[in-house]
Amino acid sequence: MNFKTIKTCLVVAAIAITNEAWAQQAAHYTATTLNNPDYHHGQLQPAVGVHNIQVMRANREHPEFADNFGYTYNHAPMLAYWNNRFYLEYLSDSVGEHIPPAHTYLVTSKDGYAWGKPQVLFPAYKIPDGTTKEGRSEVAENLFAVMHQRMGFYVSDDERLLALGYYSICMAANDSPNDGLGIGRVVREIYKDGSFGPIYFIRYNLGWNAKNTDFPYYKKAKDKKFVKACDALMNTPLMMQQWVEEADRDDPLIPLKKQYKAFSYYHLPNGNVVGLWKHALTGISQDEGKTWSDIGRAPGFINGNAKIWGQQTSNGKFATVYNPSDFRWPLALSVSEDGLEYTNLLLVHGEITPMRYGGNYKSYGPQYVRGIVEGNGTPPDNKLWITYSVNKEDIWVSGVKVPITAEVSNDVKDVFNEMTEGQELDFWNIYSPAWARVQMKNTKDGTRVLSIADKDEFDYAKAERVFPENENVRINFSIEPAQNNSGELHIELQDGKNTGALRLIFDADGYLKYKDGYRVKNIMAYEAGKKYDVRINATCHNRLYDVFVNGKKVKTGLFFAPVHSLEKLVFRTGPVRRFPDTDTPTDQDYDLKTNGLPETEAEYFIYEVSTEKLAE
Repeated sequence: MNFKTIKTCLVVAAIAITNEAWAQQAAHYTATTLNNPDYHHGQLQPAVGVHNIQVMRANREHPEFADNFGYTYNHAPMLAYWNNRFYLEYLSDSVGEHIPPAHTYLVTSKDGYAWGKPQVLFPAYKIPDGTTKEGRSEVAENLFAVMHQRMGFYVSDDERLLALGYYSICMAANDSPNDGLGIGRVVREIYKDGSFGPIYFIRYNLGWNAKNTDFPYYKKAKDKKFVKACDALMNTPLMMQQWVEEADRDDPLIPLKKQYKAFSYYHLPNGNVVGLWKHALTGISQDEGKTWSDIGRAPGFINGNAKIWGQQTSNGKFATVYNPSDFRWPLALSVSEDGLEYTNLLLVHGEITPMRYGGNYKSYGPQYVRGIVEGNGTPPDNKLWITYSVNKEDIWVSGVKVPITAEVSNDVKDVFNEMTEGQELDFWNIYSPAWARVQMKNTKDGTRVLSIADKDEFDYAKAERVFPENENVRINFSIEPAQNNSGELHIELQDGKNTGALRLIFDADGYLKYKDGYRVKNIMAYEAGKKYDVRINATCHNRLYDVFVNGKKVKTGLFFAPVHSLEKLVFRTGPVRRFPDTDTPTDQDYDLKTNGLPETEAEYFIYEVSTEKLAE
């Protein structure tokens, strides 16, 4: 081996050592679990106790049920917790991304479950006729701005809540809103009584100023404490890094000017800051975001062109939430003890409702996740709260139980009427659209029950209970269908990859049924308003199960899918969805037929659920 070869080998080895050292010092994923995008849930184990709640369901035909405008592109939500309330900001375009008119909404909630009506936070903004844009041939005429922002809220040291938005210019549907050639960023204060302060520009793009824009410059505000809060915001590098995409490319406020997208961050115990961007890019700052280490793809992480969120959780651990594929489904999370090494991958949101309204750049799936930025509040329930859009159409939040785990160690003994009110669903996973709610209710005689209701033509309600993994299990539940002439309730036993092994169905024709291979067959008739005590004995080795209703054996069946073990009971008001899939065309250019009205509601009351290992 000659000297040149030896030198080359030494250089390669040094680079490898350097890369390995960087990988250990950066956020990295070391688990072996991978997402399978052929399933909406990715075949990932769910994190126990995740509650998916729909905040706003878009409705063009009947805007009064949604936002009063009927806009059907709703995306990029941001979240804060302040003054004992959740505050959620999201942008909204008329029919698709980059399609004006557009504005930004604010919606609030006391508990994260019941949300109010969206209010216009930043209204549509008319671009002056005659405006042109570098690199484009179009000339603005009756053109409105498109809103685009990567930052929503800032809570000042004196507990003022500032909301921010950004007015960009899209001359056509294929124009970029975050090319640094927009109008500028706006700010207004949200007061404790729920009212809003005036709108001001806090930062202009090149060529725009107080003379050619519709709102005053923030320095003109009479409230000097508001001005001070704005100044403090702009003196915080980690806040400013969120502005990079919309800002002038040489804006001195932005510490790192490279166009890494959708910045989020959290602090490590040693004071260092972990930064995260789209494509799972990551870096470390030792000086509060003024400078950054080399930035590269977080080793082991899989993430495409969608946001990744990271934060410290209430128990001192860390979590990242993201789409672990090149598709925008499912929404999953990873947990780390030290904020650098992430050692699992669990499901947060594994549902894709049909996209009711097609539109420009509308992607399928739960996406663009954001949590609560450090300093923007801490909910008292200790959960990890995140927000995201589904299909860039509907707005959702999820509350994730902490500590985050995929397993339960004790058999289920949930008698809802005997449980502490407010804690009944702590270990349940719920998927609760606006028109298909999962919630605790009192029956007419005052008994506390789990209600699963559905009046949504396109979506369903779902409640899941994880139990200790076993090959042989006995499941008991008491259920009352409120009707027997509409709706459907599917009841499944599943394994850890969400594979259904057996299914019972309370169907709309008044019969309790079971899935027999690719057929569905009757077991017995059922009555509206009558409670049924159901027991299922299931054994995996021979794929057999017995069904008992009110103490009487009514069916012996065969699993329709083989599984090695069982660990989850599912109640769902509709069949499994498999559209879209990985071969579905990216852009949906059609609307689904709908009148925008709810269907007749079907409701089911669950009184109790228990599980136990079944002796062989």
